[in-house]
Amino acid sequence: MVQAALWGAFAGSSILIGALLGMYTTLPKKVTGLIMSFGTGVLLGAASFELLTEAVDEGGLISTSIGFLSGALVFTISELFISNKGGKDRKRSKKSNESSSGLSIFIGTIIDAIPESIIIGVSLLNKGSVSYLMVVAVFISNFPEGLSSTVGLKKDGYSKRTILIMWLIVVFLASLSSLLGYTFLQKTSVAIISFISAFAAGGIISMVASTMMPEAFEEGGAIVGFIASLGLLSSLLLAHL
Repeated sequence: MVQAALWGAFAGSSILIGALLGMYTTLPKKVTGLIMSFGTGVLLGAASFELLTEAVDEGGLISTSIGFLSGALVFTISELFISNKGGKDRKRSKKSNESSSGLSIFIGTIIDAIPESIIIGVSLLNKGSVSYLMVVAVFISNFPEGLSSTVGLKKDGYSKRTILIMWLIVVFLASLSSLLGYTFLQKTSVAIISFISAFAAGGIISMVASTMMPEAFEEGGAIVGFIASLGLLSSLLLAHL
């Protein structure tokens, strides 16, 4: 139980690391784009090699397909809502021409973080040990989000203290989500856990396609395709360790 909470906190902690860098340093946008593109590849691999493969093996193709599309749909609807409320640029370091909402950025980040953390907790149930691939994928993807969102929040006038409190809450919720995923799904059937894994995979793929990939290319240039491929290969290697 404690292990689930600690792994969730560790995976979420990179958002705080990114936030600290965003507050006290100026990281070149190209570097941010390259980090994000590598994280994109790792997340794609984690969703494909870890979540979907296991979901199909344990729950079957139909259940996996329904869960996957449900996750993609729920994330898309949530993204539309957050975007309309001013949080569409939460992963972008530049300031939008439109007014943004710090609360929407905060809520959007939580929507991104919680499902991933739950799956980290669930992985402990499936294997008896945490999925290192999921932990690495979430850790890498959270870093540029914390960095870019913090720069945007600073431009919107949020104090460093307020920003730190916001991200500490996100890390706490990531830890709690992993703990709850482990605690409340212990006696759940394999079919339901497989559905949840597929659901998370759908949300991850939708998030990567709508937020991380466009930002990575915009800031990193054409080389991000190769860097994302390295991230995907890293996922494949981690999945087979």
